[in-house]
Amino acid sequence: MKVLLTGGSGTGGHFYPLIAVARALKNIAAEEHIIKMELFWADEKPFDPNIIAEEQIELIKISSGKFPRYASVQNIISPFKILFGFFMAFWKLYFLLPDIIFSKGGFSAFPVLLAARILKIPVIIHESDSVPGKVNKWSGKWADRIAISFQQTAEFFKSDRVAVTGNPIRQQVVGGNLQEAIETFNLEERLPTMLILGGSQGAEQINEVVLDMLQEAVTRYQIIHQTGKILFNDVVGRAGIILEKSDFKHRYHPYPFLEESNLRNASKAASIVVSRAGSAAIFEAAAWQLPAILIPLQNSAQDHQRENAYVYARFGACEVIEGANLKPHILLSAIDKILQDQTKKGRMIRAAQEFARLDAAKTIAKEIIMLGVHD
Repeated sequence: MKVLLTGGSGTGGHFYPLIAVARALKNIAAEEHIIKMELFWADEKPFDPNIIAEEQIELIKISSGKFPRYASVQNIISPFKILFGFFMAFWKLYFLLPDIIFSKGGFSAFPVLLAARILKIPVIIHESDSVPGKVNKWSGKWADRIAISFQQTAEFFKSDRVAVTGNPIRQQVVGGNLQEAIETFNLEERLPTMLILGGSQGAEQINEVVLDMLQEAVTRYQIIHQTGKILFNDVVGRAGIILEKSDFKHRYHPYPFLEESNLRNASKAASIVVSRAGSAAIFEAAAWQLPAILIPLQNSAQDHQRENAYVYARFGACEVIEGANLKPHILLSAIDKILQDQTKKGRMIRAAQEFARLDAAKTIAKEIIMLGVHD
């Protein structure tokens, strides 16, 4: 059986759910004795080619351009890249003939999906966000199955082919060992821990507010902070100056990026997570059963992070701080109010438990196999 995975916009938000589904496909294939499960990945520049290679997925490079949102030289070239990508996709899919395609949407999926429609290859799409992107809105009109993360998203598709699955998360980031976390991060036992995540590439705005509140925050909390690889050296250098005379500087633990094992253990030690509001981040926080403070990315496509954040907030598992209101004392005060109020914290944890869908990747993988086999 040949399964082609596609989708993304160059960040981990699309990439890691695809990896989660790929792993689920391989697990089911082993359990159900599917003799040959071949996985392919169509993208021009995947977020992490090394993980694709480690998972034994064959990478097929297909050109694509972004849909223009503003005037620029790059956007003049984009339509030609999309057209070229379509011809590349059509040619490669014609000879590969996958049994089924699973798409996460995003601009990189468009040439592949257009070719798939012409070649009549079955397609399952998944929409991570509460408000679907352009490619998923288009492909949702004809895709064989539509999986969504949020119940509210169903109104955009109005189809009997829609199922609420949640967002696929990697099982490797769930669980963890508290003692191992304490040793790995050199944590103090019984001291509340903030886990601060700025997304797969870091978030300069979140980094700035963390640095601004750092001197006060470490007097009562310890902090595990994913800064982003590009921003790491700057954050570490400035944090060193800020905490130079602090008796609690050992409580700040910055990392450029948390690999799966470290992220799993960090979540086990954490008392609260502060994060952007991408769907992947929300469903991971829910799986970790942690109260959350979400800071939506301003000017995200379709304002999806803001919409995601407020859907989760209405569920009761998080509080939202808009980027325009993000100040050190506001963030630290919000953290204090949650962690010092055990009733409130307990309600948020229970809401996260109810919201979480740990079986999303497996559910989608089963549907991919069923449709791919029976089509």
